[in-house]
Amino acid sequence: MVDSQHSAESSSRKRKKGFTMAVSAGYEDRILNEDEIRDLVLRATSDLAIDRKRVIVIIPDGTRTAPIPMMVRVLRETIGLRVDVLDFLIALGTHQPMSEDAITAHVGISFEERKRLAAAGLTSVFNHRWDLPETFVSLGQISASEMDALTSGILKEAVDVRLNRMVLDYDLIIICGPTFPHEVVGFSGGNKYFFPGIGGAEVINFSHWLGALITSYETIGTKYTPVRNVIDRAASFITIPKLCMSLVVKSGGVAGLFIGSPEEAYSSAADLSAKLHIRWVEKPFRSVLSVMPTMYADLWTAAKGMYKLEPAVADGGEVIIYAPHLTEVSYTHGNHLDEIGYHVRDYFLKQWDRFKDYPGGVLAHSTHLRGVGTFDEETQTEHPRIKVTLATGIPRERCERLNLGYLDPHSIDISDWADREDEGLLLIPRAGEMLYRVKPRTASAGS
Repeated sequence: MVDSQHSAESSSRKRKKGFTMAVSAGYEDRILNEDEIRDLVLRATSDLAIDRKRVIVIIPDGTRTAPIPMMVRVLRETIGLRVDVLDFLIALGTHQPMSEDAITAHVGISFEERKRLAAAGLTSVFNHRWDLPETFVSLGQISASEMDALTSGILKEAVDVRLNRMVLDYDLIIICGPTFPHEVVGFSGGNKYFFPGIGGAEVINFSHWLGALITSYETIGTKYTPVRNVIDRAASFITIPKLCMSLVVKSGGVAGLFIGSPEEAYSSAADLSAKLHIRWVEKPFRSVLSVMPTMYADLWTAAKGMYKLEPAVADGGEVIIYAPHLTEVSYTHGNHLDEIGYHVRDYFLKQWDRFKDYPGGVLAHSTHLRGVGTFDEETQTEHPRIKVTLATGIPRERCERLNLGYLDPHSIDISDWADREDEGLLLIPRAGEMLYRVKPRTASAGS
C-alpha cells in the first residue's frame, strides 16, 4: 500500500501465462530518479526467460504525459541487452499517426539512429495503423450473454475482439505507460493499452458507448467499472505473455512504477493516481477556464479539459476550453461530429433510429464533452447541466453548428482568472490530467 513515507514493494514468482506483481514503488511526496527506475526494471525482469527473444513494448502517443524517452532508454539498457529484438508500438487508438519528428521527440532516439537500429533488426518504432484493415486479426468473440454480465445488464450484444496482429509475432508484450483518471474507463492504464490502444473498432466503439451510457460524470476516477470489465475480458484473449509497467507521474517525474500483470499493475497504479490526480474542492465553481497544452492537437483530445472539470462545476455553470492553437474538432472523426454535433446522452438515446449507425466512439465523445443533461423528446428541447464554451481557433459559426458556445480567445486575459476561487472562478493552467471533484457532504449530527 502506497503512502507518503514509504514505497510499496513486493515480489512474486512468474505465473505460466502472465505475471503477478513483480516489484513496485510509489510515493506521494517525491519522484523516483532514473537509477531507481532502472533498478526496479532490472529486479522485475531478471528472472524472465527473454534471452534471445523478441519483445515489443506498447507505449502511449504524445497526448499522454510521461517520461517516455527515459523509459525507452532504461528498457534498452536493461532487457535490450538480452533480447534479439526490442520494438516499440505507439498505442494510438484512433488518434492520428505520429510524424517522424514527433516520434524522435517522443522516444528520444534520432531518426538516423532509428533507421540504423531498424536496418540491423534490433529496434523499430511503429505507429499503430488502425486505419488499415490488414492491421488486425480476430482473436475471438465475447458473447452477448457474457457482455450482459460484464456490463451489469447495460448492453447485451456480441463483440468481435480484434487486435493489431503485429504483437502476436513476439515472445513477450510489455505495456509501458501512465495511469490517470479517465472519462470512459475510470482510470487509464493496464489493458487499456490493448483496447482501445491497439484494438479494433468493435471493442473501441462498444466500450466507449458503454461509458457514455453510464456517463463520464459517474465513471471518471472510479477504479473498477463495467468498461474495465470489458477491456480486461478482451485482453484475456491474448495468449502471448504480458508484462505491464504502470507509471504514475507527478510534475513531470515518476512518482510510482508498478510492474507485474496488467491487472495487478493497473490496480496499484490507480490507487496512487487517485491520491495524486484527484483534487477535492469544498464547493463547486460557477466558471472554469481550462487552459489546454499544445500536446492536444484537436478538440477530440482537448475535450479532457471538460471531462476532468465537469464534476466540480455548479449547475448552470460553465467550462471554457481555452486553446488558441486548436483549429480542428477531430482530424479523424471531424466529418461525423459536424453531422451530429455535441449533445447530452438522452438526445441520442431518445432518437436512436436517427443515430444508431454512427460509431459508438464518436457518439460517446460527443456526449462526454457536452456533459450530463436531459432531452425532452416531445418539445425537442435539450437541457445540459452546464455550458461548454470553446475559446479556440475553431470559428464561431462552426461552434454554433456543433451546439457549443464560442468565445474569442484573444478576449481572454488568463491572468484575470488567477486566485479567484473564492469568487467561484477556477483557472487550470494545464488542464487535461487532474480530476476535480467536490467533497461529499457529511450528514450533520442528529440528521
